[in-house]
Amino acid sequence: MSGNGSYLSVERVTKAFGAFTALRAVSLGIDRGEFVCFLGPSGCGKTTLLRAIAGLDPQTSGTIRQGGRDVSALPPSERDFGIVFQSYALFPNLTISDNVGYGLRSRGKPRAEVAKRVAELLELVGLSTQASKYPAQLSGGQQQRVALARALATSPGLLLLDEPLSALDARVRAHLRHEIRALQRRLDVTTIMVTHDQEEALTMADRIVVMNQGVIEQVGTPLEIYRKPASAFVADFVGAMNFLPATVAGDGRVSLGNLPLDCSAVASLPKGAAVQVCIRPEDVQVRGIGADTANATDARLDGMEFLGSFFRATMTPLAGGDVKVQGDFSINLVRDHGLEPGKTIRIALPPDRLIAFQRN
Repeated sequence: MSGNGSYLSVERVTKAFGAFTALRAVSLGIDRGEFVCFLGPSGCGKTTLLRAIAGLDPQTSGTIRQGGRDVSALPPSERDFGIVFQSYALFPNLTISDNVGYGLRSRGKPRAEVAKRVAELLELVGLSTQASKYPAQLSGGQQQRVALARALATSPGLLLLDEPLSALDARVRAHLRHEIRALQRRLDVTTIMVTHDQEEALTMADRIVVMNQGVIEQVGTPLEIYRKPASAFVADFVGAMNFLPATVAGDGRVSLGNLPLDCSAVASLPKGAAVQVCIRPEDVQVRGIGADTANATDARLDGMEFLGSFFRATMTPLAGGDVKVQGDFSINLVRDHGLEPGKTIRIALPPDRLIAFQRN
């Protein structure tokens, strides 16, 4: 997870607040131009790690290198980054133009150079016509664009985003998500974004760092994190997942109540081991089930929740004991099969979509 050839290298970073350890020997390498999301629940250490990288809350131990330079003990002013906070942190008494140019002016740049750079950045974030306004006259989404332009003004090697979209409404958030990613690609600036929003991480990141209780659970592409979670925590935190308590029956099979299932994910586990067999709701199959379809079973349809573009159905496999399985079914499928609560339907749990974790 660490890399000596990386643009940003975090090596065994630990951060303690008194008796509480917020980060536990975290190591990570980030390549130049990469967009990485730190994802996890509140209190997992993601913001603490971002602040350590920025020097705003220096680590208790460990090393941080950026571009080959050891920045572990440097104050924020001597590190090469721009940062955008959740709260925007704009100066209310300065115009938009002056907010964006603040960092350049404080570095003593000539007035003409500052004006040129500010104009470029406001054009870049689509706010050229707002230059003379004050922050209070702009919407939340516009203010966040100003904060982004200000962070980019000094052409930093590293852009740090601390939950920059969480204060915005869903529609604006989705739009800005796309804008920030497109801007990052155009500028090719190495970017770290802290978020607890899995959809944000899945749509924006080149790689996701999933954190829990001060450690990294998994690092991978969005597809790897979603399709091949490395732990039960990751499987549960990212996306919806069915957890089905089962017992290893041997030869790559498990028993779910009285229901035998092919599950190659347990091939290396001893017979009798207690496991959680996992499958995403969208992977539960209803169409095209024949006599030779693996892991097919009858199930009672207990309830259906309408979620706009699909229904989330809750089912009880008739041979599976008290286990409940959720499946995501399109509106067309529900209509074509006449699915409704109380009905018995044939479902399949495709073996290649099953993953498994040992139960403690």
